[in-house]
Amino acid sequence: MIIEHIDAELPGTVTDRHAFRGDQTIVIARESLLILVDLLHREGFQLLVDITAVDWPEREARFDVVYHWLNLASQERLRVKVPVADGEAMPTLTGRFKTADWFEREVFDLFGIRFEGHPNMKRLLTWDDFPGHALRKDFPLDGGDPFCMEGCTAPYNNGERA
Repeated sequence: MIIEHIDAELPGTVTDRHAFRGDQTIVIARESLLILVDLLHREGFQLLVDITAVDWPEREARFDVVYHWLNLASQERLRVKVPVADGEAMPTLTGRFKTADWFEREVFDLFGIRFEGHPNMKRLLTWDDFPGHALRKDFPLDGGDPFCMEGCTAPYNNGERA
């Protein structure tokens, strides 16, 4: 299994691990990401399936940046979580994986997590002056933009703004 190989090749890199329904997950420090990615690539995990994030506003390291990898030969999957504080940047993977370009831009747009060295770090899904980041748990339910709710007759509040 890949996790045991990571432990042997990069001792101390994995700070936590678990498995659920056949999916393996490891947690690593931000500083270990690039060296781990190089090892994963050599071991056949050459498809970066997705990058996303999870917001944990009560934690000091507010976000988990989550990478999903697939080994095309063995069909083994690996999820890598990297805790990151609000305002802390992640290293970009765009130089290694073309798919990282839009994935990282989406995470930046929706969570506000920057990726150092990204060639085009700008919003992907929302407009440039969109207020805030829509997938943060403290983002206002009405979108935070008065123009978004103008003329809205939302069923959850009988058409009235709270």
